Amino acid sequence: MTAAPVLGIEQFTEVHDRHFADIYRYVAGRLGAQAAEDVAAETFLVAFDRRKTFDATRGDLRAWLFGIATNLVSRHRRKEARHYRALSRLETPAAAEGHENRVVSAIAAGQLGKVLTRLSAGERDVLLLVALGELGYAEVAEALGISPGTVGSRLTRARKKLTPVLAQEGLR
Repeated sequence: MTAAPVLGIEQFTEVHDRHFADIYRYVAGRLGAQAAEDVAAETFLVAFDRRKTFDATRGDLRAWLFGIATNLVSRHRRKEARHYRALSRLETPAAAEGHENRVVSAIAAGQLGKVLTRLSAGERDVLLLVALGELGYAEVAEALGISPGTVGSRLTRARKKLTPVLAQEGLR
């Protein structure tokens, strides 16, 4: 078995250009715009440093990047919880079209801030990778190193906890 070729700087620049906006949007939804630039940039620094360890036969590059981003976000958990508590005190804007947009709008508006802090870290990671990262179950599973069944279970539990809040706010 031969080792996979390591991405060079030019190829890695293409990876950065292709995926930075998605990683940034995901991190901004988790930590706010101020921290997102730093964490998204750090995601690519970590990925570049660890590029020799990436194995395309084990998964998708995009999911690997989201996994790194999620791990970096976990370092900012306390800051994230404070961010959601502050957002929960903001006034609510009108709901956007589409389920994912409603979830993102609700998160941005702070309607779900208190509930998100009550979700387990795993439930929150899965929900926000789907809602903000726009990843499918398989990609979330890859990013977090869990099975797709676990993704489904965590997402179901998170939705059960969020449904009363969404219904109360007329966003369901």
